[in-house]
Amino acid sequence: MKWLDSLKRGTAEDEPKAGGSTIRVVIGLVALLLVLTLALMVANYSFPDFFPVKPNQGRPGTLFTQTLITMSEVAANKWLPNDTLYPTIFLDNPQNFQLGLLETIRYSTRVLRDKLSRLRTTDKIDLDAEAAFVYFSNDPFKWILPSAESKFKKGVGSLKRYESRLAAGKADFYPRADNLNELLDQYISLLGGVNTRLSNAPRSKSPILTEETAGDQYTKGEKFVDAQVPWTQVDDNFYYARGVAYGIRHMMLAVKYDFKNILEVKKAEELADRIIHVLDQSQFEPLFVLNGSRGSILANHSLILQSLLEDARQKMRSLQDMIRQ
Repeated sequence: MKWLDSLKRGTAEDEPKAGGSTIRVVIGLVALLLVLTLALMVANYSFPDFFPVKPNQGRPGTLFTQTLITMSEVAANKWLPNDTLYPTIFLDNPQNFQLGLLETIRYSTRVLRDKLSRLRTTDKIDLDAEAAFVYFSNDPFKWILPSAESKFKKGVGSLKRYESRLAAGKADFYPRADNLNELLDQYISLLGGVNTRLSNAPRSKSPILTEETAGDQYTKGEKFVDAQVPWTQVDDNFYYARGVAYGIRHMMLAVKYDFKNILEVKKAEELADRIIHVLDQSQFEPLFVLNGSRGSILANHSLILQSLLEDARQKMRSLQDMIRQ
């Protein structure tokens, strides 16, 4: 029976070793998962650099359309807002940046469809400009049947067809003063909404008077709303605003060249450059988006960005005034 006692002792000695091996395997798998997660997040956590917007010898509107195409390709590349899988679903900062950029693309394409590509509002809508707007209006969070990026790529294709027809003289682009004013109106409106979200980020926020009732003789300014942004959404709004500003910055560069004649006549070129410069400054990226209170030693990045975008917005209004003169 000695062999039986020896077997029992061997089995008892092996059990701790087997348990230790299992623990090491689990730890190794967890470490591998963390490394892969970190690698995927680093690979996808990025923001686009400025791309060159240079004048060309093409017809008016060519640079505007080319800039819109490049911007749309930047947005559609590695589209994250519709991701449903780990770990890119947690990359909310690049997601909100892309959503802000998409909103600028939509606003610009809508003006292209409704104003810039038509002589009058009664003229037939350009089919490629219309198709581009429809494709870019697709649900940005839809990941299948069809996916958002597949629709956005079709929108890019529609813009490229419009550009080809424009170069061949088979499509129109009217760089008139009234059309430029309409485009600026859209950007002013978009920045206004963005600024409201940013300005409501401070921790201690009193109820604010709505624009609709301010100065209204019937309501006597009695309608107040509490539009405070939850602290969990402060960085979301910050990066969304950055995406909007990134897009408008590039479109204003295209405007500077495609509407060059109007800006020269109105002596507004310097003001257009100032708008672009302010939008350049808005592309700062803090290590952490802080929401410091008024007396805090910490910065309030939402209000810093809001002040820059409000400056750009007011300069756009001044540009409109110069164009109307």
